[in-house]
Amino acid sequence: MQIILLSGGSGKRLWPLSNGTRSKQFLKLLSAPDGSMESMVQRVVRQLSQANIDAPITIATSASQQDAIIAQLGNAVTIVAEPERRDTFPAIALASAFLSKERKLADNEVVVVMPCDPYTELSYFDTIKQMAQQVEANLADLVLMGIRPSEASTKFGYLVPNPTIPSLIQSFTEKPSRERACQLLGQGAVWNGGVFAFRLGYLRRIIDKYLPNTSFTEFRSRYSELPKISFDYEVAEKATSVGVVYFNGAWKDLGTWDALSRELSHSCIGLAFEHQCADTTAINELNIPLVCHGTTDLIVAASPDGILVADKSRSDNLKQAVGMLNQRPMYEERRWGTYRVIDNVEFPDGFCALTKQLTLNPGCSISYQRHACRDEVWTFIDGQGEIVLNGQRSAVKRGDVITIPAGTLHALRATTPLTFIEVQRGTSLIEEDIQRFPFTW
Repeated sequence: MQIILLSGGSGKRLWPLSNGTRSKQFLKLLSAPDGSMESMVQRVVRQLSQANIDAPITIATSASQQDAIIAQLGNAVTIVAEPERRDTFPAIALASAFLSKERKLADNEVVVVMPCDPYTELSYFDTIKQMAQQVEANLADLVLMGIRPSEASTKFGYLVPNPTIPSLIQSFTEKPSRERACQLLGQGAVWNGGVFAFRLGYLRRIIDKYLPNTSFTEFRSRYSELPKISFDYEVAEKATSVGVVYFNGAWKDLGTWDALSRELSHSCIGLAFEHQCADTTAINELNIPLVCHGTTDLIVAASPDGILVADKSRSDNLKQAVGMLNQRPMYEERRWGTYRVIDNVEFPDGFCALTKQLTLNPGCSISYQRHACRDEVWTFIDGQGEIVLNGQRSAVKRGDVITIPAGTLHALRATTPLTFIEVQRGTSLIEEDIQRFPFTW
C-alpha cells in the first residue's frame, strides 16, 4: 500500500500565523503526547505510525511548501511538488504518475489518498485500512470514506449508499446546494470524507487520457495540460464502481480560528496574557507582550505577518477579509531553519533595506549562491559555523560581521544553532534574486 497526503492551502484562513508558504497544516499549535507542540501534518504522520500503517508516504504539494515539509518531517516522506498550483485531480495524478513511472510500481498497487490535516482519532486510520482491504478484494474500483453528517452542509460531497448493498455507492454528488443536500440526506446520504482508495492502474488509465505514454519528467513538464479540476468532479462523480467504508468517530476540519481554538490545550500561547477574559484565545509569535483585558469570544493572533482581532463566530469569513493583502511572507520555515523579517523599508530615492533574523539548525547549510541586485551584511549574534566567500572558507561565531557585496558567491553552514541578522541593501530586494551553484562541504 502507498499513502498520498495532499498538502495545499493558500494560507489565508488562519492568518496571520499562516501565509503563502506556511499553510495551516504547518502551525505547531497542537499538543503532542510527549508534551511538545506539533503541527497538523506532524500529527497525521505520527498517527499513521501509531496505527501500524507503515506504508511509504508521498506528499503532493506546491513547491513553496517543500522546505516546511522537510523541516517538520525530514526524510520520513517523499515530496512530489507541482510545477504550478492547480487542483486536487492534477496533484493526485502527478503523485500517482511518480509512483507508476518513476518508482515503477505495478498497476495492482493499492493507493490511499488523504488530506494531511484532518483532526481525528486513531480509529480513522483503521477505516483507511478497511478501505485498502476493499480495494485489494476487488469490491470496487474506487473506495471512499463515508462520514455521518451532522447537518445539510454545502461544503462536502454526498454519497448515497446502494439500498441493497450498503458497502457500494449508488450516486455521488459534489457540494450540492442546501436544498439538494437536504434531499440527499433524506435518501440516507453520508458526507464524502475526502479519502480515496484505488489501484494505481485505475488512475493511470484515467490520466493516460490526457498525457499517455510519457516519462515522469515529461508528465511533469506538461502538467498545465491536465484539467484544473478537483478529484471529486473528475473521478469520483464519474466512477461507476464505487465502494464506501463508514467512519463514525471524531473528525474535524480545523480550518477556522473558531474550530482550531476549541482544540488548543491553552488559551494563551507565546508571550500572551489574559485578564478577566471569557472564551478568548490569544496567540503571539512576536517578542513583545500581548495582553487581552476584559474581552469575550475573541481570537487575538500576532505574528510577523500581522495582527488579528476577530470575533470567533465570524472567523470563517477571514479568508475573504484578508484576500486583499499582498505582501511577502514575513516568517518562513525552511529545510535549514527559520527566518523572520524584522524590518522592510523603501526610501524616496528607491533605495531599499530589508532586515531578517535567521537561525540555522546544527549541520544545516544555506546553498552556495550569489545575488545580482543586493549587498548583504551578516552580523552573527549566537552560535558557531563556517562561511564560504568565493571559495574561501573561514569560521564564524558570535560577534563576527561579514559584508557580502553583490555578485559574491557565498554559503553558510551551522556547527551549533547559528543565529544572525541579515541586512539586505539595494534597489530590488526579492527572493528571486538568487543564483545557486553546486558546492560540497
